[in-house]
Amino acid sequence: MGETKKFSIDNQNESEIKRIILATYEALKEKGYNPISQIVGYILTEDPTYITTHNNARSLIRRVDRFELLQILLSDYISNDI
Repeated sequence: MGETKKFSIDNQNESEIKRIILATYEALKEKGYNPISQIVGYILTEDPTYITTHNNARSLIRRVDRFELLQILLSDYISNDI
């Protein structure tokens, strides 16, 4: 068996990712979409058509590494539950 890989991101990058996700969320909401469903669809498929071009949201979210995004989401979810 191989060793477990270690994955981490820095706080500055985390802040930028959160800013991008919130901007994407707001753009989707403004266009009448269910932002959570659309962002989940994007995360699972990496298909940018899940994200609106409104307010440049599609370009913004494509700058975010999905693995980093999932790490932040899971970390925030767990820390809020503890």
